[in-house]
Amino acid sequence: MASRNQNRPPRSPSTKIGVDEVPLDKRRRITGKTDSQSSMGRPRLPFSSVNKRQEVGAASETASVEGSDCGEAERVFTKEEVEELLNKKYKEKKFDHKGNAQQLAAYHKNLKDCIKWYLKVEKEHLLEVERLQNLLNSAEKKCEDTEVEMKNVVDELNAINSNLRQTIATLEEKLAKEESEKMDAISSHRKEKDARAAAEKLQVALSGELEKVREAKLVVEQRAIKFEDDYNRTQEYNKSLQQYNSKLQSDVNTMDESRKRAENEKLTMVENLSNLRGHKKALEDQLASLKASHDDALKQKECLRGQLQEVRDDRDHHVKENHDLKAEVVKHFAELDKLARKTKELEETCSSQMMQIDSLKHERDQLRHERDVLKQERDSALEKIEMVDLSASEISTRFEEQKRVERELRGRIAEFEQKIFEGERLRKKLHNDILELKGNIRVFCRVRPLLPDDATEVPVISYPTSTEDQGRGIDLVQTGQKYHFTFDKVFDHAASQQDVFVEISQLVQSALDGYKVCIFAYGQTGSGKTYTMMGRPENPDQKGLIPRSVDQIFQTSQSLQAQGWKYRMQASMLEIYNETIRDLLSSNRPSGAELTRTESGVGKQYTIKHDVNGNTHVSDLTIIDVCSKREISSLLQQAAQSRSVGKTHMNEQSSRSHLVFTLRITGINENTEQQVQGVLNLIDLAGSERLSRSGATGDRLKETQAINKSLSSLSDVIFALAKKEDHVPFRNSKLTYLLQPCLGGDSKTLMFVNVSPDSTSVGESLCSLRFAHRVNACEIGVPRRQTTARPTSDSRLSYG
Repeated sequence: MASRNQNRPPRSPSTKIGVDEVPLDKRRRITGKTDSQSSMGRPRLPFSSVNKRQEVGAASETASVEGSDCGEAERVFTKEEVEELLNKKYKEKKFDHKGNAQQLAAYHKNLKDCIKWYLKVEKEHLLEVERLQNLLNSAEKKCEDTEVEMKNVVDELNAINSNLRQTIATLEEKLAKEESEKMDAISSHRKEKDARAAAEKLQVALSGELEKVREAKLVVEQRAIKFEDDYNRTQEYNKSLQQYNSKLQSDVNTMDESRKRAENEKLTMVENLSNLRGHKKALEDQLASLKASHDDALKQKECLRGQLQEVRDDRDHHVKENHDLKAEVVKHFAELDKLARKTKELEETCSSQMMQIDSLKHERDQLRHERDVLKQERDSALEKIEMVDLSASEISTRFEEQKRVERELRGRIAEFEQKIFEGERLRKKLHNDILELKGNIRVFCRVRPLLPDDATEVPVISYPTSTEDQGRGIDLVQTGQKYHFTFDKVFDHAASQQDVFVEISQLVQSALDGYKVCIFAYGQTGSGKTYTMMGRPENPDQKGLIPRSVDQIFQTSQSLQAQGWKYRMQASMLEIYNETIRDLLSSNRPSGAELTRTESGVGKQYTIKHDVNGNTHVSDLTIIDVCSKREISSLLQQAAQSRSVGKTHMNEQSSRSHLVFTLRITGINENTEQQVQGVLNLIDLAGSERLSRSGATGDRLKETQAINKSLSSLSDVIFALAKKEDHVPFRNSKLTYLLQPCLGGDSKTLMFVNVSPDSTSVGESLCSLRFAHRVNACEIGVPRRQTTARPTSDSRLSYG
């Protein structure tokens, strides 16, 4: 056996022999290398590895097969032992036949054990090959089933994609329809606005005529009163004449008696008789003249009665005309109610469009959910594809298709979100354009949070939840009666400084575009005006409107440098304290005695002047060129330290003066040589207060009187503007005269009315809301942009 194995030619390592091509006794060769492989492509393991793998089960199986011959465990051969057994050569001894026989017997026994072990291993290998073949068949069947399932999944995904495309097309049609309806609503709103403007003009004309009729009626009533007074005086004069007549009659009687006495004393008083007769004749002449004047007075009385009757007839005629005019006014009010109902219908249409937008948002969320489901299905499909080992090209193609569908869905969703955002921005822009065309003063209302010292028994402020008044309405309750007010925007106690500034950011941007912009805060003491305007600059989240406006202006001006714009900015700050202007940025700030002399008219005086272009200048005021936000912050800090503040019963640190911050902006475009001039006025008014609550005495009392007087002058100006009177009393106070271009010119003006939620301040809050409502109804003219073709060299600071 050994010689036969040695004489056989070696087999090539790359040669692979199948199981069925080689006879059973020649399927394996025990050589130094195991070259053949199984049908699964795995190399055949060496004997040592096979022995290690079969150690656990070999004991029981070998015991059942070989245990009948001998009770010993089956021997396991290693590669070295087999080679040694095959290559072993025995040297026979000449005379030791028994030893030679024993060696051959041992050698034969080892060969027999080796052959048995080899047959057993071969049998196990065949069983293993059969088991692997069965596993291969089951795996191929499972792979085919998986391919069928994947084809079904792909068909389902294609169906879902087609449904999504149909849904997207439907949404696009709905969106186009909504856009058309929106444009129709805008056009109808414009028509409604024109009709409302015409109705308002007609109402104003009728109001003017009614006012004229009332004035004529008042004149007639005054004339009637005057005639009655003349008649009364005539009656009194007649009475006095009658009394004088009776007195004359008594005098005549007395003279008759004296004449009788004179006749009795004729002899003694002859010379006096002639004199008495002359005097009697004179008295008779005077009596005759008095009788004639009495007759004339009676005739004049009759004439006055006729004139009085004519006046009464005229008064009745005017009363009748007044009733007719009132009927016409009622008729026009009915037409205004119809227009209001139409406006309400348009607002309901807008609310329905908002609901449709919400439904679109809901559909968008559903699409996102479906996209997530598709993404999960895609992930599971990818896992299945990886498990069944499909081709990489098909996997990448399907993955790219899913990614493309996902990108399309994301693009559609982003497009819908962008359209919703543009629609909201367009609504705000149209609202601002309507207010600018009307020329009204915009009014925002802000309610401060409750403080620990405030009375919190019953809430006095609430906010309507209807679509029409949401975010624009506020209700105030006083002694059980509810008062409703509507403004351009209402901020509740939870609104942050950033929320407030977002609403006015476009108005601040107008200053860079060349408009005059004025924003002022009005309200009672302790309602949060200074916090709204100044805030706390050291805390970024609590910065007020003034620091945030300055930050936005500098950021926007830097971004516009790429378009060729260069800006120059000048800042100034002043306060009006006891009707006296003080410069808060002056390097030589006066002491207390100097301030007293200034208030009394001695010392440096600041005068307000208006030029022909509508700009306002303050003489000798400190004007500082600013180039960065840091410079503005230092100026604000300096002004805050110099401003007049005091302690009252209503506020720990109450502002005792009106603060005016002005930023003049001059922009020049080097490419087009265009120049714009804008002015930004930010004003923190002092708070109105009642002496009974503030407990002000001494200097605080004088300050309170000056503050209330200036705010009363501001109220008079607002009333005059609302009534469109020919004369507006701007000169009644320094504050109104300084704000004249903002209140009566071509400026964009916004007023913040600050309200306290404290139940003890409900009276002051109601007065502030009523004043703000009147301010919102004032028309001051359409804003005008200040642009020139060439830059000018005027460096004075204007306040609007």
